[in-house]
Amino acid sequence: MSRNVPLLEQDENKDLLRLVTAGSVDDGKSTLIGRLLFESKGIYEDQLDAVRSASGRKGSTQEGLDLALVTDGLKAEREQGITIDVAYRYFSTPRRKFIIADTPGHEQYTRNMATGASTASLAIVLIDAKNGVLTQSRRHAFISALLGIPHVVVTVNKMDLVDYSEAVFNEIVDEFRDFSAKLDLHDMTFIPISALVGDNVVERSERMSWYQGSTLLGYLETVHIASDRNLIDLRLPVQYVSRPDSEFRGYMGTPASGVVRPGDEVVALPSGKTSRIAKVLGPDGEVPQGFPPMPLTVTLEDEIDISRGDTLAHPNNVPRVDRNIEAMMVWMAEERLVAGKQYLVKHATKLTPGVFAGVRYRLDVNTLRRQQADTLELNEIGRCALELARPIAFDTYRRNRTTGSFIVIDRANHNTVAAGMIVGREPSDQVVDEQRRTTTARSELLSGQESRIEPDERSRRLGHESATIWLTGLTGSGKTSIAYALERRLFDEGVLSQVLDGENARLSFSMDLGFSADDRAENNRRAAEVARLFNEAGLVTICAFLSPFEEERRRAREIVGSDRFFEVYLSAPLAVCRERASEGLYERAETGEIRNFPGISSPYEVPIHPELDLPSHELDIDECVDRIVALLHQRFPSPP
Repeated sequence: MSRNVPLLEQDENKDLLRLVTAGSVDDGKSTLIGRLLFESKGIYEDQLDAVRSASGRKGSTQEGLDLALVTDGLKAEREQGITIDVAYRYFSTPRRKFIIADTPGHEQYTRNMATGASTASLAIVLIDAKNGVLTQSRRHAFISALLGIPHVVVTVNKMDLVDYSEAVFNEIVDEFRDFSAKLDLHDMTFIPISALVGDNVVERSERMSWYQGSTLLGYLETVHIASDRNLIDLRLPVQYVSRPDSEFRGYMGTPASGVVRPGDEVVALPSGKTSRIAKVLGPDGEVPQGFPPMPLTVTLEDEIDISRGDTLAHPNNVPRVDRNIEAMMVWMAEERLVAGKQYLVKHATKLTPGVFAGVRYRLDVNTLRRQQADTLELNEIGRCALELARPIAFDTYRRNRTTGSFIVIDRANHNTVAAGMIVGREPSDQVVDEQRRTTTARSELLSGQESRIEPDERSRRLGHESATIWLTGLTGSGKTSIAYALERRLFDEGVLSQVLDGENARLSFSMDLGFSADDRAENNRRAAEVARLFNEAGLVTICAFLSPFEEERRRAREIVGSDRFFEVYLSAPLAVCRERASEGLYERAETGEIRNFPGISSPYEVPIHPELDLPSHELDIDECVDRIVALLHQRFPSPP
């Protein structure tokens, strides 16, 4: 037993290379994988027996085996002689361990190729020497570039059928290079092989003495992959918060990139709170550092609010935090993409609702030309704009394949409908960001001024305290009606008050904003700032804003001050609000005429701990006003 321990340790410490095979139908992908498994002794005897039986031959020599059947494991595949799903296999050599994915060749299964290639560090693109570079060859090269696969090996297979011709091989290489010059492929290698016979797969071929390069397995064993990992940009998505007892709070996850060590300063995103790493714990206890793909737990020196879906990074090297993203999408569902429809977006460990704001263009993968499009269909690829309900911390896919990618899930059936690779914004998309940076730079030159009148002086003069009543609820829940009735009641009691209504805000200080998730958030922020100014002037401010997201309402509370902020939730159900709403708003939202409509095509997050929950479908307006006034009298004994 002791003799095996060093061998086990040696095997455990080997590099792991994930690779994917791709090519047109009948280019020999499955045969090639079967050859690699057979030659590396990666097939068990019972598997070999099953392959011999399925091959329909009694001989036990390797020439009598149909090695394609090693991976074509589905009955339907064996009957049709094609691969229709992604088959994963593991094998090992003295130098390296491998996980290999055999992906479909049919165009209709392009989505499966994208799935198999999403975690691969190397792609083997097979080309039939008889047929040359086909449409699917170009498609797979494009997807390899799109998914950022660092290494691509173009294997020209079935060289035995073209008499091992060097001229045929060179012609294919030249054609493939011409097409791939338009793609972002940095490391390409070309190898002539015959998977069926074994030429240049594991052993060098005497029949292709003109080829002086490595065999395929020799290349797979020696290709440099250590630098493929990003150990510079710390990105630690939090998967779980561990609280086994009151003395321990750990944040668990697998680093997407970078290295984390005790003493490192980190920032939690999207909140922006900072702390330092106290400990880094691996599966077997405390470790001096953590890096991908180690599962680890970190503890912090400070107790800050961090939950699943947040990301830890170094403060001087942070990802972008935003609700709006631009991405190249591979559409994987039979149902077409619907702009404005609400989907779920799974990014790293975070799940958030989101909508497609539009399709920028669709790509013709044969010519790489952009085509105008309003939607994407099964297996189509295009660039889209997405608006998320909550901000995520992300990088471009080219910089970080984990934090730069996501999947899209249908809310109704929970099927994965698309995979996305985040891209940098076009120059036109940067205009708003440049304006914001300019505004921020100018604000650093300014300093706030304080009034010479103390808040207590104002309250004594006016006879009441200032406060902000923040009315939130679905469209049709009665926010505006209750707000103006409350203003009248307070005025009659001698209280100076002012209503800030969502629609009026859109016609004044927010007239430059649209209705995207970011614009809604900015509208609420501006309203909160105005409410704070009104409060400082001694007024009671009544804000009637839909404000569908908990994060927006929390931010408004911070701006105004929690001591004078009252969140009032009008909890009328959707069915009642639909009946009350004018102009058929809900119906127009359901047909897609109105996009990002909370409750239909955009979420409404019910307040967790409002100061007052008013069932406005059960209470009339006066009863609602009575309860709000009672709340104010309770908080401020002097009227109100």
